[in-house]
Amino acid sequence: AFASLVFTVTDPNDLSVINEFRKGLENPEVLKWPKNGGDPCGSPVWPHIVCSGSRIQQIQVMGLGLKGPLPQNLNKLSRLTHLGLQKNQFSGKLPSFSGLSELSFAYLDFNQFDTIPLDFFDGLVNLQVLALDGNPLNATSGWSLPNGLQDSAQLINLTMINCNLAGPLPEFLGTMSSLEVLLLSTNRLSGPIPGTFKDAVLKMLWLNDQSGDGMSGSIDVVATMVSLTHIWLHGNQFSGKIPVEIGNLTNLKDLSVNTNNLVGLIPESLANMRLDNLDLNNNHFMGPVPKFKATNVSFMSNSFCQTKQGAVCAPEVMALLEFLDGVNYPSRLVESWSGNNPCDGRWWGISCDDNQKVSVINLPKSNLSGTLSPSIANLETVTRIYLESNNLSGFVPSSWTSLKSLSILDLSNNNISPPLPKFTTPLKLVLNGNPKLTSNPPGANPSPNNSTTPADSPTSSVPSSRPNSSSSVIFKPAEQSPEKKDSKSKIAIVMVPIAGFLLLVFLAIPLYIYVCKKSKDKHQAPTALVVHPRDPSDSDNVVKVAIANQTNGSLSTVNASGSASIHSGESHMIEAGNLLISVQVLRNVTKNFSPENELGRGGFGVVYKGELDDGTQIAVKRMEAGIV
Repeated sequence: AFASLVFTVTDPNDLSVINEFRKGLENPEVLKWPKNGGDPCGSPVWPHIVCSGSRIQQIQVMGLGLKGPLPQNLNKLSRLTHLGLQKNQFSGKLPSFSGLSELSFAYLDFNQFDTIPLDFFDGLVNLQVLALDGNPLNATSGWSLPNGLQDSAQLINLTMINCNLAGPLPEFLGTMSSLEVLLLSTNRLSGPIPGTFKDAVLKMLWLNDQSGDGMSGSIDVVATMVSLTHIWLHGNQFSGKIPVEIGNLTNLKDLSVNTNNLVGLIPESLANMRLDNLDLNNNHFMGPVPKFKATNVSFMSNSFCQTKQGAVCAPEVMALLEFLDGVNYPSRLVESWSGNNPCDGRWWGISCDDNQKVSVINLPKSNLSGTLSPSIANLETVTRIYLESNNLSGFVPSSWTSLKSLSILDLSNNNISPPLPKFTTPLKLVLNGNPKLTSNPPGANPSPNNSTTPADSPTSSVPSSRPNSSSSVIFKPAEQSPEKKDSKSKIAIVMVPIAGFLLLVFLAIPLYIYVCKKSKDKHQAPTALVVHPRDPSDSDNVVKVAIANQTNGSLSTVNASGSASIHSGESHMIEAGNLLISVQVLRNVTKNFSPENELGRGGFGVVYKGELDDGTQIAVKRMEAGIV
């Protein structure tokens, strides 16, 4: 055995990995490798093995029906360049490929591998082709491509169909300058195609049939990938229109957008493309079916006005569809505006007159955004247009002034911009709630006589009478949500009593000034006062009040024989000038002559501070017994 090991051609590490590979198989005999050991790179070379000198470069066992796991040290085959394990029954955890810096082609597709390690893609700097299709990897949680894959700058083909990829499409895939084939069908991808895919050099892009919510958003970026030959986007939630620039993909042969939420007219640029296959089924395409130049085309289950290629739509239908294009195809209208007759009762918000001509466009609060289309001017019989409480912006088309029968145009609570066109026929133009418009916009003449408001409800019966004034502009209060109304009610509840109190104050102040002035005419108001109650032990209980006059600061004294007298313990009042004070108030404001209110002591007694209810500061001197 020692001699065999010494003279073997194959690198010992490579030989160890190959022997472990064979040992893990349930049916190794399929390989037809020598049963009693041997030298894979010796003579003769083992089947399905390709060596370069003593190092194993390739393992090619495609479709042999091999069963079992792979050795977890497979990445020790450091000179491995080709690994072809596809279409077998390998199972278990994939070994890490980290460090296989020379690996260029790795076909692991259509096996039963159930787990992929986080570092699987690390260091695969020469990888050109990687196929993992049909493996139930991380079936419970799904998995996503790690950022380490972006180091594989030579990658050309990346195919991972039906292998539980989940989450958003990695942005770095759009920046890989060598990537030409990206096949990620039947996974759990979600979200939009990243903007990094703009101008990508991809030739094949398969993102079809994602489970769960599926992929969504616009497909505009696809029209920038001018090298594309095959695009499969079917079975998702892509929305918006097919971009007109799709015609720039001159190499395109196969386009499938079946079963999405795509809307709008089919662009002429797409109709003129000479495709091998074009699948437009199960969307919300509208308008006429153009004459396609594709070899095979299908367009069933859409909202076309006609079923035959090249047949035109009624003029009223085209006018309304162009309007719909301008307001970004709100879903409710897309679902109901189909067929070639807007008066058949199915077109939401459209009413017709007795002659089966459109007379009313009634779409308040209909989630409209975008701009107003000039095409409405082609609806010559329309009399009323209600578009209030949406998110419309831009200008009112000047062509709308040609609508001679138009009597009401309600654009309130939007974001319309000036200037407004000048309507020359009698018209009630309702514009309130548009912050960019002034209260008297140019192009219309306000009339106080025309006070009709949208109480002429478009949600029930629309009024048939026309106002007599010419081009009237009506500004009504913006409609409030229940939450705002409730908030304003609460504010009102708080503000009413406050307003009442302030009113009382404003009335009381002048009255107070007036009374004070009258009193001043009779008595000089004191600027300071000192109240001197006698000690309770004093027999006559006389209270003396000293008042400093405004004029000269002299003191006048009022004693029991004057106008100010009180007996302790009673609720008599002390009156001095215009000041009236009860003994109880003096006790309250001095906290019953508390030491903490003491200001100082003098020859005649202790002085206490206090503050009356009106803010007047007072000093109360409690005189010592025997002091008169």
